[in-house]
Amino acid sequence: MPTSTHALDGRGRGIAVRRLQVDLGERAYPILIGSGLIADSSSYEPYVRDRQVLVVSNDTVAPLYLSVVQRALANLSCSTVILPDGERHKDLGTLNRIFDTLLRERLGRDVTLIALGGGVVGDMAGFAAACYQRGVDFIQVPTTLLAQVDSSVGGKTGVNHALGKNMIGAFHQPRAVIADTETLSTLPDRELAAGLAEVVKYGLIRDAAFFDWLEANRERLLARDGDALAEAIERSCRNKAAVVAADERESGQRALLNLGHTFGHAIEAGLGYGEWLHGEAVAAGMVLAAELSARLGWLAAAEVARTRDLLAGFGLPVDPPTSLSVERWLALMAVDKKVQGGRLRLVLLRGIGAAVVTADFDPDALRALLAAVAAPKASGML
Repeated sequence: MPTSTHALDGRGRGIAVRRLQVDLGERAYPILIGSGLIADSSSYEPYVRDRQVLVVSNDTVAPLYLSVVQRALANLSCSTVILPDGERHKDLGTLNRIFDTLLRERLGRDVTLIALGGGVVGDMAGFAAACYQRGVDFIQVPTTLLAQVDSSVGGKTGVNHALGKNMIGAFHQPRAVIADTETLSTLPDRELAAGLAEVVKYGLIRDAAFFDWLEANRERLLARDGDALAEAIERSCRNKAAVVAADERESGQRALLNLGHTFGHAIEAGLGYGEWLHGEAVAAGMVLAAELSARLGWLAAAEVARTRDLLAGFGLPVDPPTSLSVERWLALMAVDKKVQGGRLRLVLLRGIGAAVVTADFDPDALRALLAAVAAPKASGML
């Protein structure tokens, strides 16, 4: 259950902290949500076993926040590695920069990696931590909304391959997630919107009341109201933590978290990583999932319209690119972790707040939907 606590930062200011727990037995860890957390040494110290830390960041985030984190870690031995920013750099070549630093500085099994950045940094730092000397600790310090509500929680780590997104990776849970809402003040509007796509996802898959709340609070979120953002982050993380605790390694229920992702990953791979932001691709993918659900008779047209309207209201694309052929769509979607026994499984909707993972859908309906989006079309429903 979430709790609220108060702490003092390094300058004696009070910090209101929302705290959730991801219940995974001996691998359980907290999610801390609040303003000013990254500057507070007590955010990190309980989760660092020894004195050695390696901060992994990128060349966009490091100039903004690396010195703040280094001051908070002043009592520890702190090394750094700065990666190039962007999804196109989320590959094995870039990953080796982390290993190069770990080995060059002779950091041992007691090192703690600190992932300071968005989802790409978190995924790569986590994967490096999973692999280095067969596993070392890491802490997630997400600085984008998408990372704070999704990728930093749950222990999924990895890199992309030219033939498939996130197909090389490992499950490796962090020691803690430190979500500082102040970092969202420097987030570009496009990145904020991309994060809101993942927020909407939780309402669609399992929390209809949260979806209603998002519709009612859309303007507050776009205006970056601190209380509204903290509430959205907490409710998103609460939903994800519950799913992860029930199915840590995605053998069943956890696949629900991939609503829109099979379509979205196809968009990212088909256009080239980085052309669309991950959240943008997921937004269009969720609309496609809703449209297919409606074609199957599972979802009312009014609920498809609500889904489109909320995502569009956050400034997200609700129509996919028209440059992919049907065969290209199907080939890209076939390279998906939910494929079992050669059968594509999709996350579809039986209502807002009621998602299912299923291979039991009419493939002709999927092909017809893809045919409708593979060529220019009039605006409105597909």
